[in-house]
Amino acid sequence: MNRVALVTGGSRGIGAATVQRLAQMGFHVAFTYRAARDEAQAVAAQVESWGRKALPIQLDLVELGRIQPTVDLVAEKLGGLHVLVNNAGYVQRLPPESLTLADWERMIQVGLTAPFLFIQAAVPHMKDAGFGRIVNVSSLRALTGSAHGVHYAAAKAGLLGLTKSFALALAPYKITVNAVCPGFVDTDINKEQLRTKGAEILRQIPLGRVASPAEVAALIAFLCSEEAGYITGATFSINGGLRMD
Repeated sequence: MNRVALVTGGSRGIGAATVQRLAQMGFHVAFTYRAARDEAQAVAAQVESWGRKALPIQLDLVELGRIQPTVDLVAEKLGGLHVLVNNAGYVQRLPPESLTLADWERMIQVGLTAPFLFIQAAVPHMKDAGFGRIVNVSSLRALTGSAHGVHYAAAKAGLLGLTKSFALALAPYKITVNAVCPGFVDTDINKEQLRTKGAEILRQIPLGRVASPAEVAALIAFLCSEEAGYITGATFSINGGLRMD
């Protein structure tokens, strides 16, 4: 049976690694990207080299009105929708007193409102398919807070409440909803911080290193699999021991 996955923010980092992992598991994969067209095409080519279909879609997640048509397009072009990974996001490091209302609203739109709308749009397709897996990529900062990104931490914490609420609402349909909270990962988002504060950060991590995108993608992909059918409403930390629950 051919299954279809949609990953937001799939051209780089954790998103690209997730697209590739799902394709290796046998999924046809659509993914959104905001501006990294060359990277998106490279990811799509890799997916297609494994004999799976790829559908890269340019979309800025503040374009909320495009979300429903995007999900419907994926289902039409690839033959349904079985998995949704809400991964897209960005980091803006500013002290709270420097944040503007525009900063706050954009972060909430991208980090919380867009995932809500993607889930709303995806669920009817999953109900039709009789199978559904939704994974929301949150952050360590949802659990610890952030003095230099209160809007980021708030959006990511809201995503955990969204996860649990949809898990309850969708359980009768056997659609699972879970969240993953990565710590420090070797991605473009963290590149500058790791360059300037890398030694200090590594001293705080018991395992003594940052994660690779592929390690986070492996956890996400498991939650999208048949084997994860009895896991829902859960939050998984993947942070090298930096925060132990």
